[in-house]
Amino acid sequence: MLIPVTLNKALKHFPHKIAVVDGDRRFTYRELAGRVYRLARYFQRLNLTKGSCVSILEPNSHRFLETYYAAAQLGVILNPLNIRLAAREVSFIVNDSDSALLISNREYRKVVSETRELLTNPAMPILWTGGGDSGEGSDYEEILSREDDSPVAMAEMDNDTVAHLYYTSGTTGKPKGVMLTHGNVTAHALGTIAELNLSDKDVWIHLAPMFHLADAWASFALTWVGGRHVMVKRFETDLALRLIEREKVTLTNMIPTMLNMLVNHPDVRSYDYSSLRFLLSGGAPIAPELVRRIVDAFSCDYIQTYGMTETSPYLTMSTLKEHLKTLPYDEQLKFKSRTGREFVGVELRVVDENGNNVAPDDTQVGEIIVKGDTVTPGYWRRPEETASAFKNGWLYTGDLATIDAEGYVNIVDRKKDMIITGGENVFSTEVEYVLYEHPAVLEVAVFGVPDPKWGEAVKAAVTLRQGAEATAEELIQFCKDRIAGYKAPKSVDFVAEIPKTGSGKIFKKGLRDKYWTE
Repeated sequence: MLIPVTLNKALKHFPHKIAVVDGDRRFTYRELAGRVYRLARYFQRLNLTKGSCVSILEPNSHRFLETYYAAAQLGVILNPLNIRLAAREVSFIVNDSDSALLISNREYRKVVSETRELLTNPAMPILWTGGGDSGEGSDYEEILSREDDSPVAMAEMDNDTVAHLYYTSGTTGKPKGVMLTHGNVTAHALGTIAELNLSDKDVWIHLAPMFHLADAWASFALTWVGGRHVMVKRFETDLALRLIEREKVTLTNMIPTMLNMLVNHPDVRSYDYSSLRFLLSGGAPIAPELVRRIVDAFSCDYIQTYGMTETSPYLTMSTLKEHLKTLPYDEQLKFKSRTGREFVGVELRVVDENGNNVAPDDTQVGEIIVKGDTVTPGYWRRPEETASAFKNGWLYTGDLATIDAEGYVNIVDRKKDMIITGGENVFSTEVEYVLYEHPAVLEVAVFGVPDPKWGEAVKAAVTLRQGAEATAEELIQFCKDRIAGYKAPKSVDFVAEIPKTGSGKIFKKGLRDKYWTE
């Protein structure tokens, strides 16, 4: 199945239905498709054809959605860029992907200007979005106004045609491009439609960044069923809560840090969330205590998800099996807080160092490995890294987990985040979950630091709730009362804010690295 089919289906069945809400602008599916065709014609004028690459530096917007589809129509590879990258990082990605066009919002002018000086093709055209003077480059809306909105013929493609390049950190320290094909993207979209019972009644609010797969997958799944997209340029708690109520949002996916900000907002109970079917969380593990507060605040169902860029992304969802819905509420919450059962369309195993399945006892820890139609064919021009990631057709994720008798997986840590102190393994997420239970803790990150006696010592970086107080000794003892003493932090740093990545995840590596460098 090819990505343009998903828009064609919505256009056929819902031409006059509102497809996109972006600030004061609203487009029907017919209008959205017309704008996609106009942009595709512009790509053709630039001689962009199947296999060409286009990079986009854009906050969440209808233009991002249009670009996803215009590129797919012609077999052009789209390279979404993290909007928080520096010029040196952007230039590496643009050069590595051989991008022939950069679409950028004008608010990133400075980064783009610095990037151009580092490009192997400094004459690469720029298509500017947002208001203001175009300067060197063309204006997105002006370009679209010149083009015809009649349908554009779809390029000759198959399931294996590369559709997207998402760059992630490489083992060599340089980013590597994860290739996702049309088959990967559409197989995943169908899987989410089945798992979440998506339909034309659904309204999705794009709160997580569209350059990240925690949100981007919904671009295709929601379109396929004729749902509505509500765009949010950047995450703001007040705006998110207002739009959920105003646009009658039915579901969305957020990074745990975003959900934590919402449930701690002083006005969280002042809005009507009756339209919500459920909230999803992905991109990082989530503390069970936070899950409890989410369900309590929004009075809707909750689904924990887990996935990777390499897998389009979902590998698990914590949706309950029917017989588990008869369990007491607290027992249900325990399952919902877990990483989840395997996603439809993928095969998932948890294996030991010899490749054998671990016991389904929720105790033995192993590595998650997966295969399926949503799994990447590999890394862009990185055959060695592709080969090292796969063994006998299985992708090795690097995530450590247990699995229970019901088949629900629970991630305990990334291999690189596991702390080895005095020969004992400490999983940082376990310590974080305990600290989240303390009433004064707003956010926390646990990581290992060098220790002359133990090799590594457990350290916690903590942000306290506004007006709350706690000492390091108090938090350390709080942990010792609930988990083994060697797992408790040896020290606690109180910080005003815990650093985040461009996608909103807690940037644990940034906290940890300074200690190891020093």
